[in-house]
Amino acid sequence: MAVFGVKSDKTNENALGRLELDSYVRKGFEEISNEKEVDSEVKIFRNALDFSSMRVRDCMVPRADIVAINVDENIEKLKDLFIETGISRILVYREDIDDIVGYIHVWEMFDNPQDWTKSIATVSFVPESMQANKLMNDLMQQRKSIAVVVDEFGGTSGVVTMEDLVEEIFGDIEDEYDSAARFVKQEGDKEFVLSGRVEIDTLNEEYGLDIPESESYSTVAGYLLHHMQRFPKTYESVVIGKYTFKILKVTARKIEVVRLIVD
Repeated sequence: MAVFGVKSDKTNENALGRLELDSYVRKGFEEISNEKEVDSEVKIFRNALDFSSMRVRDCMVPRADIVAINVDENIEKLKDLFIETGISRILVYREDIDDIVGYIHVWEMFDNPQDWTKSIATVSFVPESMQANKLMNDLMQQRKSIAVVVDEFGGTSGVVTMEDLVEEIFGDIEDEYDSAARFVKQEGDKEFVLSGRVEIDTLNEEYGLDIPESESYSTVAGYLLHHMQRFPKTYESVVIGKYTFKILKVTARKIEVVRLIVD
């Protein structure tokens, strides 16, 4: 515990439990005047302690923010939803959001465009009160990445992905691009690093670009999905006219960070 500047009792060191560890870490943080001095390893440890007592309801995407589609919709409607939202997985339901049958991944949709419903993957259903670390273990054992969270009446209260769970541990460890949701960083006359959520019209207006605008998409991520008709991979380069987009950061759900080079 020297890293925290807190002395430990050698006689009780082997019996140190979660509450004691929690107390040491909290005290260590209080004694550090500059947050930047805290190593990323310490932050991960702090988050891991909190995660051990976290419930699924604490880290799920709530019902109101769920993106889903009716199983009877056509492929064009599904494509539009992928492009509009910029995410890679969409829940599928029958009658309403309380009747979820699975999810569709953007890669599977483009692999089988004639009947996208044949590519629907199953999801697990878990209670809100389930421990988050247990769900993480279950998803890893089942080799699944998403679960639907249900309330005590069986209704859909949210959705949680493996990424959401991992971010509860690593989410506070920011990289150089995480400080703003819709950032644009100009790195030269014709080069930018930007968020996939930046609006195309804003980019054009503020930086004198002329990236095509359309009712089919509004963001950089949507523009790339509209053009590629699939979900890109990290470090993949996409050339559209005089614009070259290099994917710097992509998660299981979104195109997060892109480098744009104008020829």
